[in-house]
Amino acid sequence: MVFSSIPFLFGFFVLTLTVYYAVPRKFRNFVLLIFSLLFYGYGEPVFILLMLFSILVNYLSGLALGRLTVGSKGAKAILILCVIINIALLGYFKYASLFVGTLKILPVFSFLPNPEISLPIGISFYTFQTMSYVIDVYKGNCKPQKNIISFGTFVSLFPQLIAGPIVRYVDIENQLTERKESMLLFGNGVRLFTLGLAKKVLIANEMGVIWNELKFAGDGAGVLGHWFGIIAFTLQIYFDFSGYSDMARGLGNMFGFSFVKNFDYPYISKSITEFWRRWHISLGVWFREYVYIPLGGNRRGKGRQCVNILIVWALTGFWHGASWNFLLWGVYFGVLLIIEKFFLSNLLKKLPTVFSHIYTMFFVIIGWVIFDFSSVADILKYIKGMFGLAPVRTDGDTLSFIISYLPILCVAAFASLPVIRKIYFKVRKSRLFPIAEAFATAAVLTLCTASLVRSGYNPFLYFRF
Repeated sequence: MVFSSIPFLFGFFVLTLTVYYAVPRKFRNFVLLIFSLLFYGYGEPVFILLMLFSILVNYLSGLALGRLTVGSKGAKAILILCVIINIALLGYFKYASLFVGTLKILPVFSFLPNPEISLPIGISFYTFQTMSYVIDVYKGNCKPQKNIISFGTFVSLFPQLIAGPIVRYVDIENQLTERKESMLLFGNGVRLFTLGLAKKVLIANEMGVIWNELKFAGDGAGVLGHWFGIIAFTLQIYFDFSGYSDMARGLGNMFGFSFVKNFDYPYISKSITEFWRRWHISLGVWFREYVYIPLGGNRRGKGRQCVNILIVWALTGFWHGASWNFLLWGVYFGVLLIIEKFFLSNLLKKLPTVFSHIYTMFFVIIGWVIFDFSSVADILKYIKGMFGLAPVRTDGDTLSFIISYLPILCVAAFASLPVIRKIYFKVRKSRLFPIAEAFATAAVLTLCTASLVRSGYNPFLYFRF
């Protein structure tokens, strides 16, 4: 839902765009701030107050840090206090229910009430953005933003608020006040948004139908059904998340912003290390800059480096959701990265590409099983089904279902490769290409709209983030 919904496409967004370009340039940040807050508070209006509080705390912290010497005790105290407040808000709204539920397993804590806490949409994204701002001001990497409207726009900007990319203040500092909208950038934004919408509506949703059918199919799925299902989810999560990121970048372009690229064909990777350089790039950069390097990175020996990697990946996993399987998922990849770094890196470079690619995708796919099942028992049960430790044979109904969806799965797998992009850059030199591209964009947008009107299935996987 959200970006890929009819009310957003033809209601909220059109109205925002109209008002934005109707007012003088000096008021455009204010327009974006107001509409972003309305967008954020649509489901739970009370959460507007939470965002305003976050804006105010981090804005005032930035101003205070700007008046102090870089690295001084006073500056460090303000930084620590601000980070604690940010983490406390994220911890309360996102993880309180998980921690209380875990404690209640112990008889001594059985009296604790079950907290009924709604999850503010996008809280993980804007919390990381505000912390990056305060940390960068503390380090002297950027000057504090004195205009609270501009700062509020940075924090609440609706195009990337709900599904990234995680935009660091240092990356768009100048764009907040000096961006220049243009027809060229706007047109690129429309094309990028349409591409992301097509990824989400035409591919990810179809892969989701497959996964929902086979996820709990049980013994009838057999080995074939289990592999077909998890491959469908592997494609669903890629096209869902990268689709939303493309839509966010496209919307940003329409308002004059240029956001960082968040995905770079991760499923062509030849190692787990390469995969994480291509998947959710902005999150990887954030953890490297604000956690891994401050912990010491690789500067304090191999033992400490391993500990740092595990800490970063445990936090990366936990960032994704309030469930222990996400922590397990993060540690799983942390261990794989350590093994690659110290034992497999040279071997992987010598292996033929096809073998290193199969190795990578095998462990990535197993990782998605851990990611999507919240129960360890369900994780183990599904993996057993994949490897024939449950009934091997696929029943007739499941086989018919697989055959009917095989063509769209093959199309999705092909679309996850950079082949189409290479063709695009070759044919775009044609003189008639701009006209053909405009018609193609309009046709895809129409097809996506028709699909949204017809289908009631439009999940938003990243709501829990």
